[in-house]
Amino acid sequence: MTAVFVLTSTTTAAAATPDEGRSDGPRTALSPTAGALAHAKPKDAGLDPRPIRQAERRLAELTASDAVDGHPMYSGAAGLLAHDGKVAGKFSAGGAVRFDRDGNELPPNQQVRVRENTIFDMASVTKLFTSIAVMQLIERGDVELSAPVARYLPAFGANGKDSITVEQLLTHTSGLQATMPLWEDYPDRTSRIGAVLAAEPVNEPGTEYEYSDLNLITLGELVGKLTGKRLDHYVHDNITAPLGMTDTGFNPPASKRDRIAATEYQSEPDRGMIRGVVHDENAWSLDGIAGHAGIFSTVRDMGVLGQTLLNGGVYGGERILKERSVRDMLTNRNQEFPGHAHGLGFELDQDWYMGELSSPVTAGHTGYTGTSFVIDPNSQSMAILLTNRVHPTREWGSVNDAREAWATAMSQALKAKPNAGGGSWFRTPGQDDKPANGKSRNGGHGNGRSGNAGGAGPAGATGDGRKSDNAGLRPKPVSHRPGS
Repeated sequence: MTAVFVLTSTTTAAAATPDEGRSDGPRTALSPTAGALAHAKPKDAGLDPRPIRQAERRLAELTASDAVDGHPMYSGAAGLLAHDGKVAGKFSAGGAVRFDRDGNELPPNQQVRVRENTIFDMASVTKLFTSIAVMQLIERGDVELSAPVARYLPAFGANGKDSITVEQLLTHTSGLQATMPLWEDYPDRTSRIGAVLAAEPVNEPGTEYEYSDLNLITLGELVGKLTGKRLDHYVHDNITAPLGMTDTGFNPPASKRDRIAATEYQSEPDRGMIRGVVHDENAWSLDGIAGHAGIFSTVRDMGVLGQTLLNGGVYGGERILKERSVRDMLTNRNQEFPGHAHGLGFELDQDWYMGELSSPVTAGHTGYTGTSFVIDPNSQSMAILLTNRVHPTREWGSVNDAREAWATAMSQALKAKPNAGGGSWFRTPGQDDKPANGKSRNGGHGNGRSGNAGGAGPAGATGDGRKSDNAGLRPKPVSHRPGS
């Protein structure tokens, strides 16, 4: 490299051909026999190891007993970074079981450390599994995206919801309220589901974005109604089992309890220290099986799901979705709601947890328990961070800084292609910015997005939406409003 270049949105916005703006070299065509994840050293995956190692150390430090206001940011965490099908970053730190009800650390012999195979409550990341299940029904012709939900669940048509579509539930534009205290106000599962289906919109459908658990609870019921299978059985048979995600599912068995991270101590409802049972109160009141929460998983299994989506719906020869369906899921449907870019089930371009990996086609979701799942088709990368931040209490606060730092490490590790010159890696000010003669070079650093900065069309797609010959999923260009 003969000059330090600046990674800015101006640089990437200039990209106009399939090869420009990519984060590394040419790729082969998407194949139905796409391989499985492999482990590699960062440099063998074409990555700079320094941002990855720095982030691993920093995220481990955040488990220290005095990391934030006299307590950890999270009790424990496990993370995974992957690029081009290679896992190049992994870490685990802190405690899966660590505190008593009052927030005091347990004696060492009663604590359980987080390992790579620790199973976490994924909370709202469950919504992605429900969305994939719905897309499978759409592929089979059992559901139409634009159809009223009441066509499939007649009870849902009550109280002005007869025109709300399946798409509006997936994009959180249905007008339904965020949640309801089902566990508190209704005595059993039947009455709780009945209350969801009968709920009255708080906004005119299609006019506002309102993130709502009720949307995905409804879709979970739709899957059950049309398939004759309870949602947990359907997800197992059609998503996790085909992909070999052996530690992913609702209501994990007692045999795996020793590997499950504890969540919160709850006195209302009186549940004690929660471990191995879903944390979300509404999902718990629905027997642990709901479309909005309830899935448990590991970083390894979530990496498999991420690679499946980046492969266009196939992993190790097992296809769970058509490539077109995956592209549809990662295409922004909420262009009229700036700041709330959303595909079918997936959030898009949310830099508050996607960090510098964020772009108009970067997709993912978070979970209240402290989980985050991010995939970037532009660079064929993913950043997965699982924590039990609500152990022993939700009052210790947010883990968004950690989520953002982990995804940003992936972005900064990527080899980038500038408009001129060879490939290079992200550099922070003062890093390698002096040649051997000691004279400072001109230049600096930008936002580290490695070809993903806002406003640029997705790499690997031509201006008219035709696919290039790059490997992995390359979403069609989407309209992107500033700030969304």
